[in-house]
Amino acid sequence: MYHITSYTKQRAKEMGVEVRPSTRKNKKIDVYKDGKYLDSIGDIAYGDYPTFIKEQGKAYADERRRLYHLRHTKNTLGEKLAKFLLW
Repeated sequence: MYHITSYTKQRAKEMGVEVRPSTRKNKKIDVYKDGKYLDSIGDIAYGDYPTFIKEQGKAYADERRRLYHLRHTKNTLGEKLAKFLLW
């Protein structure tokens, strides 16, 4: 199970959403707004910005963030949530 970081909790508060550990087996987080389910985000098999900072350092995490943003350009709800909450 994925541990929701303080970074993600703070970003969720800024966005006005609630995050909980995902009930889907391959996802990290379920996102809710006003008690209504929005989406499940973050593949459990991949890292994210706060995890990379902890494991590899800020410089490495910043580079991974830059590359993530280059790859993800669809602007779907799930992608927007993932970019803001995990990256």
